[in-house]
Amino acid sequence: MSGFSPDWLALREPADHAARNPQLLAAVGAHFAAKGSITVVDLGCGAGSNLRGTFAALPARQHWTLVDYDPRLLAVARERLAGWADEAREQGEELVIAKAGKSISVDFRQADLTRDLEWILGWQPDLVTAAALFDLTSRRWLERFVAALASQRLPLYTVLSYDGRERWEPPHPADARMLAAFNHHQRTDKGFGPAAGPDATDILAEAFRKAGFAVSTGDSPWLLDAGQRELTGELAQGIAGAVRETGHLEPELVSAWLEARQTMVAGMIGHHDVWARPV
Repeated sequence: MSGFSPDWLALREPADHAARNPQLLAAVGAHFAAKGSITVVDLGCGAGSNLRGTFAALPARQHWTLVDYDPRLLAVARERLAGWADEAREQGEELVIAKAGKSISVDFRQADLTRDLEWILGWQPDLVTAAALFDLTSRRWLERFVAALASQRLPLYTVLSYDGRERWEPPHPADARMLAAFNHHQRTDKGFGPAAGPDATDILAEAFRKAGFAVSTGDSPWLLDAGQRELTGELAQGIAGAVRETGHLEPELVSAWLEARQTMVAGMIGHHDVWARPV
């Protein structure tokens, strides 16, 4: 799986960070508060946004391994983390950074999560994380993933799994049909088999509970306004493009909806975060 634009990831990062469920993030921080250091594996890391959104809640010394299929995104992640840090230096293949009183070393690994999952989890981190990933994966892969975590009693903190909800202001007569077609597209194969799409959080939570984990979920919606014109414009274009691929709606209707979305006043895109830990 690849194909995510670094520009799109940069554009969505502020909305992603603002959307995180604060109660779940605080619970993750409290779980690890007694540790002086922590090791983290971040799956589907993209340009490193999840590290930037999570690090402040974790112990003072952190070692992250960022995993992605796309070597271009791994290179962008290294560059953006170095630019974001208060201090940064290369140490062999690692990037060592200081940020807001935290000392963070970062490894970057190219891997295929459909083939290399058990190898990656065999590194036995203290915490596995991901952002905006699991709605792209299949039920079968998710159940395999949870089984692999459970076999090693590894906790998971994941954010921003799309949950199938959208709301736009002002409304448009095609909103419901556009959403139904878009959610159909979200369930098509994204490289892991038929995607779980909006069902991903429920599938994860059920599998973790069956494995004896404690599971907490929380809303993390994007709350968008007219001041985020560039983000909402790209988002609407992406939704319209996905709907066109389904062939479910007339092209004229999709174009009319897209034109209306250029004057959006407010919007909501639903997501959920999950914190699952062995008990």
